Amino acid sequence: MRRGAAYNPYRPTNYRKRDPTTVTALTLSTSSAAALRADAVVVGVAKGAKGPVVAAGAEAVDKAFGGKLADVLETLGATGAEGEVTKLPAASGLKAPVVLAVGLGDVPAKDDGYDAETLRRAAGAASRALSGSKKGAFALPIEDVAGAAAVAEGALLGAYTYDKSNGNGGAKDGKSAKSAKNAANTDKKNDGPLAEVALVGGKPRDKAYKAAVERATALVEEINRARDLINTPSNLLNPADFAAEAVAAAKEHGLKTEVLDEKALKKGGYGGILGVGQGSDAPPRLVRIAYTHPKAEKTLALVGKGITYDSGGISLKPAGHNETMKCDMSGAAAVFATVVAAARLGLRVNLTGWLALAENMPSGSATRPGDVLSMYGGKTVEVLNTDAEGRLVLADAITRAGEEKPDAIVDVATLTGAMVLALGNRTFGIMTNDEAFRTSLHEIAEEAGEPSWPMPLPTHLRKGIDSPVADLANMGERMGGGLVAGIFLKEFVADGITWGHLDIAGPAFNESGPFGYTPKGGTGAAVRTLVRLAERAADGDLG
Repeated sequence: MRRGAAYNPYRPTNYRKRDPTTVTALTLSTSSAAALRADAVVVGVAKGAKGPVVAAGAEAVDKAFGGKLADVLETLGATGAEGEVTKLPAASGLKAPVVLAVGLGDVPAKDDGYDAETLRRAAGAASRALSGSKKGAFALPIEDVAGAAAVAEGALLGAYTYDKSNGNGGAKDGKSAKSAKNAANTDKKNDGPLAEVALVGGKPRDKAYKAAVERATALVEEINRARDLINTPSNLLNPADFAAEAVAAAKEHGLKTEVLDEKALKKGGYGGILGVGQGSDAPPRLVRIAYTHPKAEKTLALVGKGITYDSGGISLKPAGHNETMKCDMSGAAAVFATVVAAARLGLRVNLTGWLALAENMPSGSATRPGDVLSMYGGKTVEVLNTDAEGRLVLADAITRAGEEKPDAIVDVATLTGAMVLALGNRTFGIMTNDEAFRTSLHEIAEEAGEPSWPMPLPTHLRKGIDSPVADLANMGERMGGGLVAGIFLKEFVADGITWGHLDIAGPAFNESGPFGYTPKGGTGAAVRTLVRLAERAADGDLG
């Protein structure tokens, strides 16, 4: 039996993929909010100077309350604060039995309206509150196509729930698997997502509105694909499993794939990926998944860190720091989802995703601190810390991606705890070798609704990764560690290629409670930014 194919007693025998029937439907409705049959009608409420203010879109609902909906909400304690959710019985004249008021924050300045992110978050909070319901009628303040798109995205993102039947607590046989599944369902309720979202005020016959809904649906379904992968326990998703997911999706959407297994990686000289994965019984993979358009003028390469579990290797992580390390493949999940989304949207761009997949485990065969790896392309790296493994797999993939001479390379990774210390849990860092591209990526992320911040690559930190026994070391100065990681990666970018690095270590996995449209667990961070980047590239603009 080949290495990595041995029977794993902790891998459930009844594992199944996500049920496609759990995808939330999205429709545009011309019906009045009062006349639409649904489990609940969602309205917006803002925080005014003298109390809550009912937002536009809810006029018919307010009329059913005799124009006193704001007063009723205030009596119930509602203030209109962002993300606040208040449920109340519907007044007579409404077809829905429940009214759900969601906070929009401060009343905007005159004529400004509500920005897209405010609408996304409100719609997401409402969808989460309606988990398990059949239909929600969203009568939020939609003024134009952009508003409809924001509400659609937020509602669909907020409706996400992870299908926990994908995991069963490490059951070893069918009977115990069923028992474990039942126990899991008893311990934590999972009603499933809101089944249908109806956007009141939408225009189903308007091509622009229809296109906005179709884009939101494809985008969010692919974000949820990334979320599912991130949430999947590591015993159910090793590098070979991830590669198989990519191949299956490629067949479905007409994409080209190439999978390099451990033999091909060794033959090709991919020392970084092999070095990280050699301590595990589940060998590494490098996956190339490509979407091409016959009229494309720009080519983008996306590189994703795909450590399906990160123990730290020989430089073992301390207790309390490894329980969520199934999420260390979030970058690869984001890249994978982006390529599929681009194909579904038919973007006029060539997009190649590189998924650098490995499991970082300690064993007798694992890379040791002090070992030297020969990377793809010939550079050598002294490994001072085996827990700085993400940059090693990315370096191989970045070098390989550069051989195809794309117009730009963007890598995405849960790379450093230092970036979390610098920017917190909700903002990712952006580093590039081109100032204009850094500015463009930041603008694109903000436009997509993903908080980001441009970070420098100080030249004085480069000396810290010099090595007496190799071309460079995988560690440098402790202070500014996130920047050092970016400087390391820059060494593997071919001359003349524009490159960007997104460190999503903070927002990729939400360990606290859900908020807005963001669930607990995998978030799908960076997918919206990367898709928006691909859309700009399709228009001939890379910044």
